[in-house]
Amino acid sequence: MNKDLIAIFEYLEREKGIKRDVVVKAIEESLCAAAQKSVSGASNVTVTINSKTGNIDVLCEKEIVDEVEVPAQEISIETAREIDPDCQIGQFIDIIVTPKDFGRIAAQKAKQIITRKLRSAERDVIYEEYRHRINELVSGTVKRFVKGSNLIVDLGKVEAIMPKREYPKIERYNVGDRVYALLLAVNDTENGGAEVVLSRSSPEFVRQLVMQEVPEISDGIVTIEKLVREPGYRTKICVNSSDSKVDPVGACVGMRGLRVKNVVRELHNEKIDIIPHSEDSLNLLQNALSPIEIRKFNISEDDNTISIVIDDDDFAAVIGKKGMNARLNSQLLGYALEVQRIRDYKLQMTLQRSELAESDDPTLDEPLKEIDGINKLIFEHMADKYNTTRELLKSTPEEIAEIPGISLDMADFILEQIRKQRT
Repeated sequence: MNKDLIAIFEYLEREKGIKRDVVVKAIEESLCAAAQKSVSGASNVTVTINSKTGNIDVLCEKEIVDEVEVPAQEISIETAREIDPDCQIGQFIDIIVTPKDFGRIAAQKAKQIITRKLRSAERDVIYEEYRHRINELVSGTVKRFVKGSNLIVDLGKVEAIMPKREYPKIERYNVGDRVYALLLAVNDTENGGAEVVLSRSSPEFVRQLVMQEVPEISDGIVTIEKLVREPGYRTKICVNSSDSKVDPVGACVGMRGLRVKNVVRELHNEKIDIIPHSEDSLNLLQNALSPIEIRKFNISEDDNTISIVIDDDDFAAVIGKKGMNARLNSQLLGYALEVQRIRDYKLQMTLQRSELAESDDPTLDEPLKEIDGINKLIFEHMADKYNTTRELLKSTPEEIAEIPGISLDMADFILEQIRKQRT
């Protein structure tokens, strides 16, 4: 009995999930090439392996003849009848011609072919086992590191790879650590095999974690409309509800924040913002920035840009560390986001109004005309103090706000309307 071969069969069947008959057939086919070279001059050489004992037989088909002229291809009738008493001249018979040193020679010459065949069989097992599990969460153990910080993770039947780019920079692992990750893909490799790729950086990883914690998502009541992420630092999740009685944000947060805390714990304390969805881009942005108030805004569809003005004290929070918060909100909206302090905005508007007031435009000296958005009574009060548009442009919002019925915000609005009409 070939105990080494039997051990290989059992290992591949138990650990890799490759059926024994697949392994036997692969080895038989690969050994044929070595057998052809080992049995000089022979034709129709075949190799058979007993799957139970591991014994290898090399068989050569020979023609039964009366007088042997080519020993490698012919056999005498007398010799043939020692094997099969009923054989006749002209028939063919399989003769065992296993060379004495065939085991050693075969192992050397067939190693690469066997490896390729088994790799192909293992690839089929991997595809069959994992190709339908893309975007599922799986658990494994860190087995080793390759090419620097790429992790090899033992999933049981196969080893998966988690490239350095697929887990956050802040995460550190040691051999033996348990890893919970997303099954990102099953890819073909250059050497003919297949590899399972894992990820903890993918936004889909967070989506699956949230879905696991929030049954309302599985029930179809709550939906994740959009999810953007800076792995290891911050995630923004936009959620909606098909049932007016169910608060989508509350469902995701859970009682005392338990649901979202479980997700945050798995993400090593990554910050998670859960935002109510809105079809209106400005409302969605306001939801994302809450409780910070947007003082002024402008949406440019041509440039695909949203410009907002916020209070000076809120600027750092809106931008975030290294611009992360603004960048994520921009991805969430699908617009480029421009943020400006109210102080800078007012200074910019003052300069523009000053330039406009000093221009040679003769229409600025014509009698003041009604302004869109200002009712007739307030306009009349304003016209009592200012005769022309130029006079109005040379005034500050504080001076205009002294007119009865006009607040400081309305004064800003009046000056902005005039500026827009003239630019």
